[in-house]
Amino acid sequence: MDVIEYTPEPEQYAWTFGGVAPTHQIKPGSMLKLWTDDAFCGRLRNITDMPSVSLDMPYVNPQTGPFYVEGAEPGDTLALHIVDLTPARSWGASTTIPLFGGLTSTDRTVTLQDPLPERTWIYEVNTERRSVEFVAQSTELRLELPMAPMLGTVGVAPAAGEARSSLVPDTFGGNMDTPEMRAGSTCYLGVNVEGALFSVGDGHYRQGEGESCGTAVEGAMNVTLLVDLIKGGAPAWPRIESDDHLVVIGSSRPLEDAWRASQVDMIHWFGELYGLDKMDGYQLLTQISESPLANVCDANYSAATKVPKELLPAANAYDGMHRRLRELAASVV
Repeated sequence: MDVIEYTPEPEQYAWTFGGVAPTHQIKPGSMLKLWTDDAFCGRLRNITDMPSVSLDMPYVNPQTGPFYVEGAEPGDTLALHIVDLTPARSWGASTTIPLFGGLTSTDRTVTLQDPLPERTWIYEVNTERRSVEFVAQSTELRLELPMAPMLGTVGVAPAAGEARSSLVPDTFGGNMDTPEMRAGSTCYLGVNVEGALFSVGDGHYRQGEGESCGTAVEGAMNVTLLVDLIKGGAPAWPRIESDDHLVVIGSSRPLEDAWRASQVDMIHWFGELYGLDKMDGYQLLTQISESPLANVCDANYSAATKVPKELLPAANAYDGMHRRLRELAASVV
């Protein structure tokens, strides 16, 4: 197995999906041990650091990569198995940003109300207890919250030479901000260009479903990935498989269209796995699906359709790719 270790310098960060030359050429079956910076590039370190002063738009959500995967062609399926996610700093940051977030006036949902005020929260990481600490600024309340590391952004280059901001989620993946993107999960992405050109970033030490204010507990992350390639079978939308669930992430505006995209592709997945026609799939999905939100604040909203494997006949999605990568991860870590 090829093992590639890579910690990018700031001048090597990618800020878009597509339009960036690859940093590495790798073979299917490789393991990547990466470092990713937080969404704020480490610029928010104290509760006195305000985003309007400290952040330099559009240089947020830096990506590590992209990586060129040998043999990947349009129409193929890239499989990325998340082996491990470990915080790379002793603190994470969250903030409210004017005209950004799910519960404020924005540049798209325009009202006469003033923007909500800026405020920054710093979460101290307790590695031994695997927790982060919320500290209120209006009272003496402190809460120890369980750590739940995830990647906010996982994506490939879009088709047709397009370059999309690392703040955007779409069919190519990108800034989906779903807590389903955690260690032990395998993400399946449709390849749009030769080499796939995938990148990852936007580590979250924890995030609630929906990412209400638009920022999670943002933190630099040590990321271990297994990379493999499936010839053909590209899904319309990003798919995630864990030991217990099948998940599809749809991204669009309005939110119900993001939900619809994820629902329709799950019905297609039922057809691939069990031969169900779309009406049988529609009926089954109605009775067993869960619909957690991913984000309701990005350029596109993201919604998940999630089904428990225990309610379905055993099936080898992508010829058992998740199981094989899970077993390989267990043997090398």
